[in-house]
Amino acid sequence: MLLAIAALALSAAASTPAPCQAELVVLGTSQDAGTPQIGHPEDPAWRDPALRAWAASLALVDHASGARYLFDATPDLREQLEWLDVHDPKRTPGLGIDGIFLTHAHIGHYAGLMFLGRESANARGVPVHAMPRMAEFLKNNGPWSQLVSLDNIALRPLAAGTATRLPDGITVTPYLVPHRDEYSETVGFVIAGAGRSALFLPDIDSWEKWDQRLEDMLARVDVAYLDGTFFDDSELGDPARMKSVPHPRIADTIRRLPPVLAAKVRFIHLNHTNPARFPDAAKRRAAERGGAGFARLGERFCLSKNGADQPISPR
Repeated sequence: MLLAIAALALSAAASTPAPCQAELVVLGTSQDAGTPQIGHPEDPAWRDPALRAWAASLALVDHASGARYLFDATPDLREQLEWLDVHDPKRTPGLGIDGIFLTHAHIGHYAGLMFLGRESANARGVPVHAMPRMAEFLKNNGPWSQLVSLDNIALRPLAAGTATRLPDGITVTPYLVPHRDEYSETVGFVIAGAGRSALFLPDIDSWEKWDQRLEDMLARVDVAYLDGTFFDDSELGDPARMKSVPHPRIADTIRRLPPVLAAKVRFIHLNHTNPARFPDAAKRRAAERGGAGFARLGERFCLSKNGADQPISPR
């Protein structure tokens, strides 16, 4: 009898997930300008805060070391960092940002750096990991150059396909993607921990133009936060304008992927015109029936092989 009880206890212990050592936390799900957007008083999100969304961003929280990293610095950085402080408190003085990884130079992805300057936090040497053109843009154009000259930020070079190694075996690898590169190149990131990995790719012109096959990238990771800017071609009311801001349509992405790969997808970076931003929308339900999901503020993905994904943190 005692042997049976001991065996059951060992079995239960073996099946109990270990505490997560490092995890990704969704800090925002909207396109660059957030939801609701300026100039759209009809948007129900003005009246219902539950429908509002901050610009797309992830946090990487390393519970082993206490380090926290951000993927993109959005215009909503103040609110996002305060939210993170509540749910994953910093362990060090200052802002508790151990690094920021930038995808590109469109406003929703780097404009939040302004809050690190002397008019705001007056931060000291926050590491900002950037590709070569992105780094040159920040160094040579005000007001961003002042962040560099005053040592509010410390630029750290990235190279396509080369991993940046963080503590506790975590790596971050940038991959170039085709996008409207007016001021910088554009990248997505593969973020890998002890046994699990994620792809963060909020902006791309099309899957067909990419020198990587989407299916191959999805096969390599456990979850993928993908560009979900537009659901289909019906959103902006002007076909010419739709063509001027190319993004893969959610409907096309789902049609392209087999169910086993679609199940890894969490769409992010939704435009305010995207009907799938509403939880009960028919088009969102159709996408979910296709196997894909939609990122939500506070959702967590554990990068540890034996760790458990934690419940979504409240807003």
